[in-house]
Amino acid sequence: MLRLKHTKAYGLPGGFLKYDETLEQAAERTLKERTGLDNIFLKQFKVFSNPDRNKPQKPNPEFLENEPPEVVEFFKKRFISIGFYALVEFSKVNPQPDALSEACEWISPFADIEMYLDHKNIIDKALTTLRIQLNQQPIGLKLLPRKFTMPQLQKLYETILGRELDRRNFQRKILSYKILNKLNERKTGGAHKAPFLYEFKRESYKKALEDGLSGDW
Repeated sequence: MLRLKHTKAYGLPGGFLKYDETLEQAAERTLKERTGLDNIFLKQFKVFSNPDRNKPQKPNPEFLENEPPEVVEFFKKRFISIGFYALVEFSKVNPQPDALSEACEWISPFADIEMYLDHKNIIDKALTTLRIQLNQQPIGLKLLPRKFTMPQLQKLYETILGRELDRRNFQRKILSYKILNKLNERKTGGAHKAPFLYEFKRESYKKALEDGLSGDW
């Protein structure tokens, strides 16, 4: 999230479409500017075009303090936003703020924070889309390190779904897809018995997604 200047409000990382860019190119450029990464899985999920998107906003939002009048006027215009979600392992990301923000930070999508415009609605729609596509997109493969534990995988699913899952049922179901390799390695550094590490069978995972993983979570 971008922590906007001179305010407690946060906004989603974003950018503007250049005349010589496609939507996909603009999304890829913006993602690289904010994360330092490229060649990342990106998927468009919704267009946000409500004509009242800007109306609840104050005439001159705090983050526009010290900006020239033409910039303030520009942000009073109507904007149409095209939402993309990216799947990236967070440990590889170096979040970078833009010119109107003080910081770019990792924040839970469920955090009770002040959001700019309708950005909370955009987050909610992105989560809904992820939940629907949980069995059709390589979400686990893209968001986890190459080697991971079963609790890490379960926590990822719980975060996306917004609810807890039964440990035994989750493990039984995910193993039934035959998309994981159990490694003869354990995670080190924990206080309790170290769990085994797993990795995805990439070709099996790809084929399973093409066919559609069965069942709801």
